[in-house]
Amino acid sequence: MNYAEIKNFDIANGLGVRVSLFVSGCTHHCKNCFNQMTWDFKYGKEFTKEVEDLIIDYLKPEHITGLSLLGGEPMEPSNQRALVSFVRRVKETYPQKDIWCYTGYLFDRELLQESRARCEVTDELLSYIDVLVDGKFVEELKDLSLKFRGSSNQRIIDVPESLKRHEVVLYKDLNVNREFQKHE
Repeated sequence: MNYAEIKNFDIANGLGVRVSLFVSGCTHHCKNCFNQMTWDFKYGKEFTKEVEDLIIDYLKPEHITGLSLLGGEPMEPSNQRALVSFVRRVKETYPQKDIWCYTGYLFDRELLQESRARCEVTDELLSYIDVLVDGKFVEELKDLSLKFRGSSNQRIIDVPESLKRHEVVLYKDLNVNREFQKHE
């Protein structure tokens, strides 16, 4: 897997101060995507053990809330396979820090059911993710006032609670889903 960028002090892609990993590779190709260069799976640099170690080190300070996975598309099967051991390591090293993941795939219809997004590691990877922002970016639904997402169709999902209840449970912190609920 390749990655496009690592931000070690990010406040735009989840609650608190975060470390964000932008992976390369995406097949969604959303109109007016903010990060089109990451569509190419070969864009950027190789995600190596040294890069993992660097991110683990970036996550160490107490003021860092957690890790955010973006792209590109972290939930492309090839990226899932590369990320699962790293994300497991993050959770083992920092169990108190949360993991957010941004995906164009729908949690309940594509990640939990048979689809091109599901692979042999999807369930394990999802078990480490605390918050999933799902749904493709839709230019016609773009809204700059939304927190942590670009278009009103996207949901911010509490993954552990959703897996426990076997239904989509929207993330409740700071009412970040209030705008989405208006459009349902």
